[in-house]
Amino acid sequence: MTSEAIQPDVPPSGTGCVECLDNGGWWFHLRRCAQCGHIGCCDTSPAQHATGHWRETGHPIIQSFEPGEDWYWDFTTQEAGNGPQLAPATSRPEDQPVPGPAGNVPADWRTKLNR
Repeated sequence: MTSEAIQPDVPPSGTGCVECLDNGGWWFHLRRCAQCGHIGCCDTSPAQHATGHWRETGHPIIQSFEPGEDWYWDFTTQEAGNGPQLAPATSRPEDQPVPGPAGNVPADWRTKLNR
């Protein structure tokens, strides 16, 4: 994984997917851009904002933003890997529901996931 694509001192953009929060959407799991800290939703989520962020910015490496997970993914190589610890917070709050955010998730959310 390239060093310029991972900036360990950059904090996350928040505790949830930036675009979903701005647009009243919802997510299944969260991913953090290792370069700029943008929090986006995973590819199983309806909007797939983490991948969209990579396509828009070219920032190739994400890290899981889920409690207890520290794996990285490189979009350019399509490979998982390891990397340095990023600036806190390293995950969404543990009391934040999955899927989230509370109040935005439809009752039939399971039928709306990408598989």
